[in-house]
Amino acid sequence: MKTTLSLKPAEVNKGWVLIDAEGLVLGRLAVIIANRLRGKHKPQFTPHVDCGDNVVVVNADKVVLTGKKAEQSILYYHTGYAGGIKGRSQGQILAGRFPGRVVEKAVERMITRGPLQRAQMKHLYIYAGSEHPHAGQSPTVLDVGALNRKNKRV
Repeated sequence: MKTTLSLKPAEVNKGWVLIDAEGLVLGRLAVIIANRLRGKHKPQFTPHVDCGDNVVVVNADKVVLTGKKAEQSILYYHTGYAGGIKGRSQGQILAGRFPGRVVEKAVERMITRGPLQRAQMKHLYIYAGSEHPHAGQSPTVLDVGALNRKNKRV
């Protein structure tokens, strides 16, 4: 008799993963991060439970956009005032003050919406530089560039 294992939130073991985003293609990186956050890489994956890992991304400002996405792909936001919709290209955001937002938005849009998404996104830590304060958790390094030759652009 075969039974399907369904995890309870108390039974979840969360690990820590460190990803260096330098030279990686944004969309391919976002897919791998989203799958790690959801826990789809684990054999005991349960869709309605936050069973993913904590993901630390460093060098987010050195991520690569293919084609003309740096100029043509616009991320919109609203100021809160009437007629206050504004937009910036992804290239402008990468060159600006918070370059990690490009990676964050790409991952956020790949995870199913709702309360579970908001809980899973809290386990994503993005840093523009190579330094991060999570060394105490001893995260395992995931080499995304070695997974597929298309993941990395030089």
